[in-house]
Amino acid sequence: MRDILKEIQEKLDEIEKKENVKILHAVESGSRSWGFASPDSDYDVRFVYVRPKESYLSIEEPKDVIEYQLDEVLDINGWDLKKALKLFAKGNATLFEWSGSPVVYRTTPEWERIREVSKQYFSEKTAVCHYYGTAKSTYVEHLQGDMVRYKKYFYALRPLLAAEYIERYHEAPPVLFADLLNMELPETFRSALDELLEVKKRTTEKEMNPQMPAIREFIETELKKQKEIGDGLPNDHNKDLRALDGIFREILEPLWK
Repeated sequence: MRDILKEIQEKLDEIEKKENVKILHAVESGSRSWGFASPDSDYDVRFVYVRPKESYLSIEEPKDVIEYQLDEVLDINGWDLKKALKLFAKGNATLFEWSGSPVVYRTTPEWERIREVSKQYFSEKTAVCHYYGTAKSTYVEHLQGDMVRYKKYFYALRPLLAAEYIERYHEAPPVLFADLLNMELPETFRSALDELLEVKKRTTEKEMNPQMPAIREFIETELKKQKEIGDGLPNDHNKDLRALDGIFREILEPLWK
């Protein structure tokens, strides 16, 4: 029987050796980290790595992405530390999700310092607009017909609930879908969601089922609401990059010796 967790660790070791990098943080991204994976879901492994000092002193910019494996079971790729810090500066919601993933394959003290510094750069506007866009695309592309794939409901619901969390608490939302459900939500929606969750346990990713009106209505209402909220939020990017520059130098410092 295939031991996926052991295989993931072996792949991460291979990447470090083959690419001559140090992996600072490696996590699960996507449905497995959100807590609603289907029986046939793949493993979306994401990581942030740092290269030796020579790579950052070269006139030629080093490759800032490692795309290591993509098949029916494993999807493994990562970003260079400098790229990651630049994206934190922009409030990149995807990177904040990697940082908060509950499924951690490996991590380091360096990453813990990065995670703390990154909190200064969380942008409510960027995150809300990102989650709205993700939910809108899912709704338009996958939730229009009389029969839909139930997993696609979650790909719309989770970002909308994440946006709702940001509106209420003004911080990066939890990654687990179940944690988002701790918020107060309409009772009709909760009842429909309980039914959806039960059916979801017995279905595969590609299986089609009838639309659930209460779920669709909630999605449509939240899409309108979050569009208005996102458009009305001020630009809240932290343009003072000294903290990110400092953590970058701090992590590279041992590599200079």
